Amino acid sequence: MALTKPRIIELLLITTVPVMFLAAQGVPDLWLVLTTTIGGYLSAGGANALNMYIDRDIDALMDRTSQRPLVTGMVSPRECLAFGIGLAVFSTLWFGLLVNWLSAALALGALLFYVVVYTMLLKRRTSQNIVWGGIAGCMPVLIGWSAVTNTVSWAAVILFAVIFFWTPPHYWPLSMKVKDDYARVGVPMLPVVATNRVVAKQIVLYSWVMVAVSLLLTPLGYTGWFYTAVALLAGGAWLWEAHGLQNRAKAGVTGAKLKEMRLFHWSITYVSLLFLAVAVDPFLR
Repeated sequence: MALTKPRIIELLLITTVPVMFLAAQGVPDLWLVLTTTIGGYLSAGGANALNMYIDRDIDALMDRTSQRPLVTGMVSPRECLAFGIGLAVFSTLWFGLLVNWLSAALALGALLFYVVVYTMLLKRRTSQNIVWGGIAGCMPVLIGWSAVTNTVSWAAVILFAVIFFWTPPHYWPLSMKVKDDYARVGVPMLPVVATNRVVAKQIVLYSWVMVAVSLLLTPLGYTGWFYTAVALLAGGAWLWEAHGLQNRAKAGVTGAKLKEMRLFHWSITYVSLLFLAVAVDPFLR
């Protein structure tokens, strides 16, 4: 269970299941929801296990990852590698045989993108790692839609973009909190190579684009008043927090008074509320 990083997968499932309700314009087939959820957990779990295998050297040096199974010796690297590959293969077959092969291809693509592009190529080389590496975390939206329709529509693409622009301002506040960890192992997360003021400015820019993109669903006819109201209110609260962080960074506030984790915690609430609205909206139109 620890190798699959279940707390991270919770966020992926929060974006998968509501999209299935939107795609079905009501309650989707519940067996399909169950098989898609299980397949999504297995695929993401495989990706996370392979991530731990590749990053085991730096995980041993970082405080926040020092209790992971490979670091403590609970499992061996060979066992972790076999487990990750096994989940990757099994989850792809699971999706293909029980959901559809488009969803299987999207899930496998997300896994390979996270493991190869993010973990192996981007993470230790560029401060834009989480920006482009975050694409893997956007894929569950497409998987949820394709599971129901066996296609990918503009609604799914818009929600994909919401998660794409959500990911950096979601993760950068956490990176600000633990930047010493990343600096110690030479991972150039943006807060490691830039000042708090620069990072906060980037967070605000991404936040505005994210909120603007989230409002595109309604004029294109995919959602109604309920989703729009939630997107406006939750987005407004997000922007308030983002600008608050920027103001504190501009004033030179550091340490606990910077309160960067307030935005990180709100980001999880925001995405949960937004996608809950995605699921509820079809019943109110």
